[in-house]
Amino acid sequence: MAVSRALEPPKETMGPGEWMRKNLLSPWYNALLTVIGLWFLYEVGRGLAVWALTRARWEVVTDNLRLFLVGQFPPDQVWRIWLGLLIPSFLFGLSGGLWSGAMRQFAGALGTAFLLLAAMPASWSTRGWLLGNMAATVLGYGLGRWGYRRPWGNRLLQRIALSGWILSFPILILFLYGFQGNPSFPRVETSLWGGLLLTFLLSLVSIVLSFPLGVLLALGRRSGLPALRLFSILYIELIRGVPLVTVLFMADIMLPLFLPEGLRIDRVVRAMAGFTLFSAAYIAENVRGGLQAIPEGQIEAARALGLNGFQTTLLIVLPQALRMVIPANVGQFISLFKDTSLVAIMGLLELLGIGKAVLANPAYMGLQQEVYLFVALIYGVFSYAMSYASRRLEKTLGVGER
Repeated sequence: MAVSRALEPPKETMGPGEWMRKNLLSPWYNALLTVIGLWFLYEVGRGLAVWALTRARWEVVTDNLRLFLVGQFPPDQVWRIWLGLLIPSFLFGLSGGLWSGAMRQFAGALGTAFLLLAAMPASWSTRGWLLGNMAATVLGYGLGRWGYRRPWGNRLLQRIALSGWILSFPILILFLYGFQGNPSFPRVETSLWGGLLLTFLLSLVSIVLSFPLGVLLALGRRSGLPALRLFSILYIELIRGVPLVTVLFMADIMLPLFLPEGLRIDRVVRAMAGFTLFSAAYIAENVRGGLQAIPEGQIEAARALGLNGFQTTLLIVLPQALRMVIPANVGQFISLFKDTSLVAIMGLLELLGIGKAVLANPAYMGLQQEVYLFVALIYGVFSYAMSYASRRLEKTLGVGER
């Protein structure tokens, strides 16, 4: 393998001018399409810029920015959200220092975003928290680079980073929910969670829980046990055969009917359960496609080495299958992130729901363009971030390469 790669001719690199000539200006119809496309982008961009800078009334966003971000979360308890964000900010920096590639770029982007947001008009307390999160990112990155140069420190910090990522989410939920009767961390009911905060929590919990469940369902569908295979097939086909709205209605209305009297499940938890169960069925089919793409020779080679069925699946087949279906799964995660807007039917006000509630105020009547453009921008930024992370991960793992 090393000899064959050494004999391969080096890949030619093109300069910007040559790339433009080859891809945009040759032949003549490509040049014509390029000119038409640039003219269209100029006209649309100019009109949008003129409207956004001269005629748009952005006070509908600035006056209600706290609602868009955290919903009806008590203003005197918002510091708990900022305190909880210090942990992932530090972990992003630490991971970026320990592992190169996408994590380092995300750590740099996160620190830059905190700095830019701190430069925008905001209260001094908000700016202080933003700068504090930026400092936590920088501190984590510096600590990670320090440990990267020391073998013992690298191993120790990697364990700390992995443990921190596992524990960070339960700690954040604990910060948000609080304790009954505790004056320092009073209970904040989930009915007060909203805006971008609720959108993040719904999507993050659903992604984290639906992925392992989907993998188990995919393995169950290919299992040699008839009962397990039949259950997996029925579950996947039933869930994929109904719309997400139906699943959310069942989680909100029908699920409490089957619970013992006096037992009530929180509405946010019911929404998370609905998204998790729905997304797991689609992830299972993605993973099953990856499992079917593994050549039979891989399994035969593992058996020849003395590996049993469990070891073959866990160590040989499943890692290759998950690597192959990264694009499909990330696409499902992006779709799940945007589908969180459907929780409005359950009476929860996530990002889009807050936007509709703000527009119901007579003072902001007729400002739909500003609100929906702001909401679309937030969805677009985070969806692109997940897509970019997927591409970086694919490149790191060599997806599509031999």
